[in-house]
Amino acid sequence: MAIDLEKIFAQSGVTISKKQVAQFLQYESLMLEWNKKINLTAITQQEEIYVKHFLDSVMAMRWHELSKNDRMIDVGTGAGFPGVPMAIMMEEIEMTLLDSLNKRVHFLDEVVKALGLENVKTQHGRAEDYGSNREWRECFDSAISRAVAPINVLSEYCLPFVRIGGVFLAMKSSQIDEELMVGEKAIKVLGGEIEKVEKYQLSGYDLSRSLVTIRKVGPTPKQYPRKAGKPSKKPL
Repeated sequence: MAIDLEKIFAQSGVTISKKQVAQFLQYESLMLEWNKKINLTAITQQEEIYVKHFLDSVMAMRWHELSKNDRMIDVGTGAGFPGVPMAIMMEEIEMTLLDSLNKRVHFLDEVVKALGLENVKTQHGRAEDYGSNREWRECFDSAISRAVAPINVLSEYCLPFVRIGGVFLAMKSSQIDEELMVGEKAIKVLGGEIEKVEKYQLSGYDLSRSLVTIRKVGPTPKQYPRKAGKPSKKPL
């Protein structure tokens, strides 16, 4: 039995158009097809894809309002989460998807083309390398990541991309308090400041989430990010 994506979104107060539904369904189809060749996701049941990937990704937009023409980078995007769903829902933003695995970037290129996402660019590379690149450093309005890494590590990957005054949005589980206490010093060193933490549930599902908003209040010191591998091996 087919699951009603529109209904799942509506339960959490998210309105979705027929065009957007069609784009999400095409995205789902491509992801499952490519998942047979490369490891994109362990989640393959339809309802779980809709809730844990699609709905979870767009919920960030409920708690942080994006402006038109915002330049956002999704760091460690993997199969395109949360960047692709956010770009589907708001085609006025400029979304860049950064991932270190070339095969995943090839998949994302096909998704962007098939869904007609003119507001999305892809880039193969490591956050540590691009965060030090003058053309990429501190030139995005916002960075977002749903990557599985502690917030002190994620902040070193993401904050260098964000302009002063912009934000880094970290999508985490609800168990975030201790992680924030440990990561607060690193966030400050990197030019950030924790602005707010929104804890919420995906309606109708026993899934608790947090969205941590970190404001960029000062420049990231030039020695950060450190060379590839260092942030995860020796976290700040």
